[in-house]
Amino acid sequence: MLTLSKKFAQMSPLAAFFASLLLISAISGLDSTSTASTKMAKTSHLYTHKLSNLCHRFKTCSNSTLKRLLAAHSTRRRTSTFLERSIKLDSSSLPVVIISGTATIQSLNRTFELGFFKTNDESKWYLGIWYASIPTPTYVWVANRDTPVKNLASAKVEITADGQLTVKDFGDENIWQTENTEKASQVKLLDDGNLVLLTDDGKVVWQSFDHPTDTWLPGMNLTSRKWLTCWKSLNDPSPGRYSLRLKAPEYGEFELLFNGIESYWSTGNWTGTAFAGIPEMTIPYIYRFLFVNPFTPAASFGFTETALEGGMRPPLTRFRVDVFGQLTQFTWSPQAEYWNMFWTRPENLCTVYRFCGNLGFCNTRMSNPCNCLAGFVPVDGVGWGAGDFSAGCRRESNDKCGGNEEFEEVGTVRFDGALTESFSSSRSMCERACLSNCSCIGLSHNARTNLCKSLFGSLFNLRNLTSDSTIEDKLYLRVQKGGVTKKSKKTTLVLIGTICGFVVTSILIVMASLFIRKRMTERRKEEEEAVFPVTNLKVFSYKELHSATRGFSEKLGHGGFGAVFRGELSDSSLVAVKRLERPDGGEREFRAEVCTIGNIQHVNLVRLRGFCSENSHRLLVYDYMPNGPLSAYLQRDGQSLSWDVRFRVAVGTARGIAYLHEECRDCIIHCDIKPENILLDVDFSAKVSDFGLAKLIGRDFSRVLATMRGTWGYVAPEWISGVAITAKADVYSYGMTLLELIGGRRNVEGPPSAGGGGRGEKWFFPPWAACQIIEGNLAAVVDERLGGTYNAVEAKRVGLVAVWCIQDDEAMRPTMGMVVKMLEGVVEVTVPPPPKLLQALVSGESFHGVGADSNNKVSSRGGGCFDDDVQLSVDSKDSQSSL
Repeated sequence: MLTLSKKFAQMSPLAAFFASLLLISAISGLDSTSTASTKMAKTSHLYTHKLSNLCHRFKTCSNSTLKRLLAAHSTRRRTSTFLERSIKLDSSSLPVVIISGTATIQSLNRTFELGFFKTNDESKWYLGIWYASIPTPTYVWVANRDTPVKNLASAKVEITADGQLTVKDFGDENIWQTENTEKASQVKLLDDGNLVLLTDDGKVVWQSFDHPTDTWLPGMNLTSRKWLTCWKSLNDPSPGRYSLRLKAPEYGEFELLFNGIESYWSTGNWTGTAFAGIPEMTIPYIYRFLFVNPFTPAASFGFTETALEGGMRPPLTRFRVDVFGQLTQFTWSPQAEYWNMFWTRPENLCTVYRFCGNLGFCNTRMSNPCNCLAGFVPVDGVGWGAGDFSAGCRRESNDKCGGNEEFEEVGTVRFDGALTESFSSSRSMCERACLSNCSCIGLSHNARTNLCKSLFGSLFNLRNLTSDSTIEDKLYLRVQKGGVTKKSKKTTLVLIGTICGFVVTSILIVMASLFIRKRMTERRKEEEEAVFPVTNLKVFSYKELHSATRGFSEKLGHGGFGAVFRGELSDSSLVAVKRLERPDGGEREFRAEVCTIGNIQHVNLVRLRGFCSENSHRLLVYDYMPNGPLSAYLQRDGQSLSWDVRFRVAVGTARGIAYLHEECRDCIIHCDIKPENILLDVDFSAKVSDFGLAKLIGRDFSRVLATMRGTWGYVAPEWISGVAITAKADVYSYGMTLLELIGGRRNVEGPPSAGGGGRGEKWFFPPWAACQIIEGNLAAVVDERLGGTYNAVEAKRVGLVAVWCIQDDEAMRPTMGMVVKMLEGVVEVTVPPPPKLLQALVSGESFHGVGADSNNKVSSRGGGCFDDDVQLSVDSKDSQSSL
């Protein structure tokens, strides 16, 4: 020590100061593996004391410098604790507090974080796990779902003397506790989001993956005892009404359940590589599925992510059962900082059991999917306005059996839940029978058969009929005659009195507002001219578009970032108004659409007529296409298009996309080519719509990192992998759309032999179609509704072009300009090779459906289109597949 002191004396003050720091670090043992709270406290105290002495002795730092050094040391200590994330405890020191108050724990790679969080109530705090590496709060696991902590200051997580993890509130009250029987001595938050408790020898005695909440992460397995349960509401993580479970007693498929009883969607049975109702699973994207012991009570199903090309990490991804009862798959886009939804089931919200509650009518074509019928109002007005429709509707008047009632006709609809009492009678007699019973809520009557059904109890799942329905009964609900007249009069008088009381004040406010509004309008016009330098577009007011769309009442569809509504302007011209709804990225998309598309004019592109940018409202106004989207003509039981129209649509769509790629000043990648975005005008000419996902590429750049917002099934392989894309991604999507156009069907449907679905089994059409086209068997692919009436030469040309467009190697795909020439017959179209990614799925005709025999093996019949050495082999006990 004396020698060291002499050496310090020979140094400059600053050099001696930092040398002393190194010595202190060595003596104090400031390493990241020391995690016991007592040792950390002693070390920090020793470090502070010695650092103060150094500053005083060498006169090298002021008080502020000292504070910064201490803060840096504190941060270093805290960060090292986060990165280590293996809290190893001495059994004699238990119990030990792991987290308290606002403190958190992060996983090694800082992907996940454990701590207390709240939603919108300061008196309800939950211990949960969320993504630490993204700006959007996304919770994947909650411990104390039913019993929130009331005071964050007193909240803490500790390991008890028995080695169990517990959440405690004020007064050391146990709020939640693990149920491990073996004593744990280590706590770890793993990089996959799994919180584990381990013994001294590293054995896992408890893990959060065995107690999932609403989110399914890679590496997590679901079993007969482990399932997903949604949150109760958007702001309440307690268990909700919908869950995803393995279906008992077969345990060969998953189903979505309401209250654990009513099933309203299922995956279909496991076939060895995928579930029968989800053929998209066979597409080799980024997932690898593993089903252990299928069709037994010990069944366990999970998935992992596969590494991307070049060793890139796959994107963050998760499946979730949301509060609305849908199972949804999300992928995180770091470029857009947004969760992209790639897949959801059931697709139609109206098929979710009791989505709109009792007496709520569901119609997804409206801006608000749930509505109360005439004579009814929401039970929970606040929840209804916030998007929670579970409470349903009730009669406006509570008076019942008062003798002043009538029946409101609802129409021919589908519903569930009501108890019925059937008898033959005219409608008038049926009404009298219902009115004579105070418990009767309505009736159902068939005018052709005179069958009457009195309804009792609750009415759920009120919705319009599907096209294949044979129901003829009309529904009539019992309501107060003429509405609630007395109540309305009283309410009107109160309103008039209130208005009169504030007349004078209102006049003054209006006068002041007019002056302020004039100034703001002038300023807004200046801003609009600066932000939107497009001169040929009309600027609409929100009031004008609200009136034109009748309050956004007639929904045409849902495109990127928002819904589209039918409208009629003051000059009687029809328009389609797109209302942007998403809070993140919507403004960016709005500016991109207005600035890049406003001046684009092409016969095969939908024309943008104007926009609205008023306060928080962002709306786009397009020409209205009376014949709707191409997707409406691809239903097996729907309206069909002649071959002449189909060929014109194929060529017109290709010309429109080619114009975006090659003839605009900047190359525009559409990123979402699909039948829903190809509209047909009055002459059935194709118009490419919805540039909401368009990305601009300057001519000096060949690629762009685009956000993954396309539709699964149309997205090119290189895009889903998260790598940079080119305009060839649109070519792939166009090829998939061409196959649907030729076949007059969607790419995911029932196989041809099943006549459009068979037993509800789903089937992925493109691989089989590509095989038939390459082998020259085009007639098997062409829509049978054409009855053989089509141009065989044109059809062959379109089929071959489609297969060229869906090649997995983007370099082998033609440009859209070349596609136009190929379709027009200017360039010869040769027979393409089989797409490798589709070839990897299965060989030959096994696309007709993969079925399991008694030993759970997958049948695979060779077809000759693909190589003979491509086989599917599945173990009789465990099976796995890649997506």
